[in-house]
This record gives sequence, C-alpha cells and structure tokens, in this order.
Amino acid sequence: MKEITPAKIAKLDSILAGASKATIVVHVNADGDAIGSGSAMLHYLLEVRGLDAAVAVPDRDAGGSSFLIPEEDRKYFFFFQSEPERTEERISSSDVIIVQDCIGFSRTEGLAPCLGRSSARKILIDHHIGPESDSFDLVFSKTDISSASEMLFHILMEMPDIGKDASKLPRISGRALMTGMTTDTNNFANSVYPSTFDMASKLIAAGVDRDEILNQLYYSYRESRLRLMGFLMNKMTITPEGVAYMIMTKRNFASFGVTDSDTEGFVNLPLSIKDVRMSVFLKQDTGFFRVSTRSKKGTSAQQFASRYFNGGGHENAAGGRLYFSDEIKSIRDVIAYLEQSINDFFA
Repeated sequence: MKEITPAKIAKLDSILAGASKATIVVHVNADGDAIGSGSAMLHYLLEVRGLDAAVAVPDRDAGGSSFLIPEEDRKYFFFFQSEPERTEERISSSDVIIVQDCIGFSRTEGLAPCLGRSSARKILIDHHIGPESDSFDLVFSKTDISSASEMLFHILMEMPDIGKDASKLPRISGRALMTGMTTDTNNFANSVYPSTFDMASKLIAAGVDRDEILNQLYYSYRESRLRLMGFLMNKMTITPEGVAYMIMTKRNFASFGVTDSDTEGFVNLPLSIKDVRMSVFLKQDTGFFRVSTRSKKGTSAQQFASRYFNGGGHENAAGGRLYFSDEIKSIRDVIAYLEQSINDFFA
C-alpha cells in the first residue's frame, strides 16, 4: 500500500515517541467509522505506547456508536457540544493531534479554530477526496479503501510494536476497527476492496467476535426506529430518473420520539429497489438540511452531493447540506430544489 511507506511509518513512530499527550479528533456527526477508528487509536496509544490519550468529538454524544465506548472509557472522550471548555483545553494542552476520518479541520466544525491555533504536531488519517494536507505534519490519505478504520488498521500493522501481528493490537482496538469498517461498507455492501477482506480475516483470526458486532449494529434497534422506517418508506418518492428520496423533518423526529442515530442506514434502503440508481435522504437541522446520498455503480453520489449540496465524499457514498435561504424557505421549496437538481444532474 504505497500511501503507507516505511518513511511515513518511521515518522509516525518518531512523533509518538516524542509525545506525552495526544488527542484524536474526528468529524462532526461522528458515525461508526469515526468513533470506531478513534477508539482503536485511543487504545493503541494508551496500551501500546503508554501515552496520555483522549478522543475529541465535535458532537454532544456518540449517538448510535455509544456501544463502542464502555463506561470505563468515558473519561477518555471529550464531547465538544456538551463540554466546550474542557474539550478545547484538552486540545490546547496536547503535543500531538491526530485527525481521523475527515479531510481536515473544516469537518470538525466548532473545534476547527482551536485546532488551527494549536502548535502540536498534527497527523491526518483519512480516506476522503481532497485532504487538507498543508495543515498537517504527516498525512496518510487513500480514497480506494473502505474506511478510516481500514486505513488505520494497515498503518498499525506496520508499526514496529505491532509487527504485522493483529493479535498484538489491544482487544478493544480490534473490535472497534472491525466495527468502523463494517458500518462504512454497510456490512460489505459497498466500497469493499481486497485489502478490506484481508483486514477482516486477520482481525477474526486474532479473536474479534464479528457476530457480537453485527448484533450491536443491526439487531439492537428500538421499536420506534422500525415504525419511522415504515413511515418514511411509505412517503418515499421515486423520480423518473430512478432517484429515490426521503425527507425527515423536525416534526418527524418529535412524532416518533427518535434521535439522529435512529436514522442510521436509512439512505441505503431504497437501493434495494431494482430500478433505483441513487438514494437521497434529507434530515432537517437548525437552518439547514443534512443530505446523504448513496448510488449504484455507474451513478456518482459524490458529484451530485458536490454540485448541489455543498458536499462531497466517495463515488457511491457522499453527503452535504442544503441551507435555508431567500429561495428555499419551506419543505415545498426543498422538494422543488431537490427535484430540479435531480433533473439537471441527469439531463
């Protein structure tokens, strides 16, 4: 894997050897890959390197990925929206910052100013298009890979203290890496490469219980999620171009008593329909809609999100935002803009 060279591994090893306090930072609206890769690196730094390590998350909590944070680990996680001063102090006092699963500071929202001011050595580990390389001392970035968790796995396997032996990874790191990769591939349904299966095989051989992970991810939902799913699927629109879209409003959140994490994976559901080639899922937030796009091979979710929703991502899995404006003031305006965008994109 050319992005993980001996020279880069030696530099990472040297930076960590000279560090005492490291903070891992992940993107806003942290998903399974962000929390998974963050937790995995946390325990590598704590248990293998003996560092004072923590994870800073721009959100209020870990949402649907909270099962990756056992009670005894909560002291290592700093949630900016819940504890802004404590989180900023943690970052400011760190001598190493490791940003994972995002292109750079811009995807950490409220944490970005503090990260920009920090004089710490900075490392980026990511798998998205357009890394903000100039902001970092060391960059590991590769797009043709399943996830940040997979990227981190291959990096750790090259570290001298692991020596290509997955059994030397902390137990919780192996579980977190497998979880992060599983969520970002939708359980091996997309963005899967030979290296992804190699990772899974080595982690299972090292003792990771994949059945337990799948039970946590896919068989532990609340009843309200299933009822919401049925409601949204019933309201789903499929355009003549083969694009399915669903819109989740604040009223829907309140009516069904759900949180954002309860909607995880909804955007993938319409792709099971034969003639649907792209799925778009909009969730209302304060002043804007969060937009998730997924597509089948041959249709670019990334280009659609980039062109119309201030976003980006991977070829078949991307996201962005649609802001309220003078032209877009209501749900009706949102639908009109979305359908016009679809029409323009496929024209």
